[in-house]
Amino acid sequence: MASSSGPGFTFQANGEDNPRQVSGSGSSRRHLSDSESEICPTAKSLARLCSRDKEERATALEDLSQKVLVRLGLDRPASGRLSKQTLLHLLRLSRSCPLQEVQLRATELLRTAEEEGIEVPRALASGPSAFIPAKEMMTEGPKQEILIESFLSLGRVDHLTMVMALHPSYLSCFLRTQHALFELDGPLPRDWRHYISIMAAARHHCSYKVQQHSTAFLEAGGEESWLSGLEHAPTKLRGLQTLNKLLAHRPWLITQQHIQDLVCAGAEPRWSLAELIHAVILMAHTHSLCSFVWGCGLNPEPDHIGGYTFHPPSPGHIPRSPAHEDGRQELLDGAVEVEVLMKRMVELQQQEEEYTQEEMVTRFERQRSESIPTAVVRGAPPELMLYLVEEPEFRYEDFAPRGEQSPPIMRAQDYSWEDHGFSLVQRLLPDMGQFLDEEFQVVSNLTYHRMAMHEGVDTYTLRKALWNYIHCLYGIRYDDYDYGSVNVLLERALKVFVKTMACHPEQTTAHIYHAFWRHFRHSEKVHANLIVMEARLQAALLYTLRAITYYMR
Repeated sequence: MASSSGPGFTFQANGEDNPRQVSGSGSSRRHLSDSESEICPTAKSLARLCSRDKEERATALEDLSQKVLVRLGLDRPASGRLSKQTLLHLLRLSRSCPLQEVQLRATELLRTAEEEGIEVPRALASGPSAFIPAKEMMTEGPKQEILIESFLSLGRVDHLTMVMALHPSYLSCFLRTQHALFELDGPLPRDWRHYISIMAAARHHCSYKVQQHSTAFLEAGGEESWLSGLEHAPTKLRGLQTLNKLLAHRPWLITQQHIQDLVCAGAEPRWSLAELIHAVILMAHTHSLCSFVWGCGLNPEPDHIGGYTFHPPSPGHIPRSPAHEDGRQELLDGAVEVEVLMKRMVELQQQEEEYTQEEMVTRFERQRSESIPTAVVRGAPPELMLYLVEEPEFRYEDFAPRGEQSPPIMRAQDYSWEDHGFSLVQRLLPDMGQFLDEEFQVVSNLTYHRMAMHEGVDTYTLRKALWNYIHCLYGIRYDDYDYGSVNVLLERALKVFVKTMACHPEQTTAHIYHAFWRHFRHSEKVHANLIVMEARLQAALLYTLRAITYYMR
């Protein structure tokens, strides 16, 4: 493989000795004064903090501390002594750095700055997720080693990583894919890769991902004016808008004509097939990640807009957990639900009855045409999102709207990832098919042989039902699967959550997250989110790859 990854998910970009740093402040380093840049986080200084050599880390920490203290001692107005970027950098390290010595020192420096009259920021959230209480996250949480490895490799541990780290084997392969998409050599320049992801995240009003990629875009040398609106971006990038909206909301409408419009000899400017497949995977990858971000209720990063404040906390204000407070009766009801689900899983596994192909098709049609209500539509997206989205009113519509003729079904036997999609991606973007295939395999096979309070459970039928239900929502049918199993295993509250998260994730709410699997661990709900995310990703890719295949014939 072309990956430069070592064991686990240790990455070293561009052949350098230290990992490439991705700043989280939302500001470009180009705007710093000479004196300020001496202590502000730079690729070089952060790489030293992320060194695997403990002595070098200690030296870098002392160096940063001394520079901050020197700045605090300068005879100038307090507000000018430390930049906002430096303060936010320290806040992030104090909140999420898994290296205790770094976290404690950053906390100490912020306290010293405050004592010196500096107005310091504080994080608005108590943990990475608005749905998962921070205490429970720590109890169920990931091993510290995987977070340390992530910090040493990537320069930070963001909320996405913290939540995914509940499932370390998945996180490892996810980070390898992410690294390959954005850092390894490929047909698209690095700033374009991040801008394409910004365009994709904006379709789902996902400020979390827009801010993350905006920062990386500037760090990669991107033109800042592009972030103020699509009209400032190159014509070639703007040409992706139709494909972007279809991939995000109705991928089954993608045809070979959409591909031809971008890559044929008359297209101006013309995309190569290698460039286009890279862009398609970036968009589909980001759309599915938006589902995960909304589905897990990720809070803004402490150094992102919406993640911090410079105002002191209000007297008497006690942050409330979004978790249920309904008491013992709900726990009893949840326990009964688990027992019923366990019984149904066993019955399905023992079932020997076989159905005709006609009956199997009927069960699929019944499933895909079922009316599942979703959450109320949120208010208008932030203004910035509207600048980055063409046709914001274009949204998901049911694949099989009632009373209307629906598009043709995609039969998995006619076009599948294993038999068709994988080899096409490998051919057009070497190694990327392997990275994606590993993701799909890991999430499909991921199990801890437990369910809620039960151990030693075979959860295969439940995981399969989730995956196939999402593909059903996207009009993909497996001829050998009994879709009657979906209604047996997936309660209505779970269906509401899954459909919302897979089809219009920006409408996901804490209520629908807490309404399903009420007696399950949060890590099990995150596991379900991973299945939804990957099933959605594969479905969107299949429609686009099929269109590319037809174009190439």
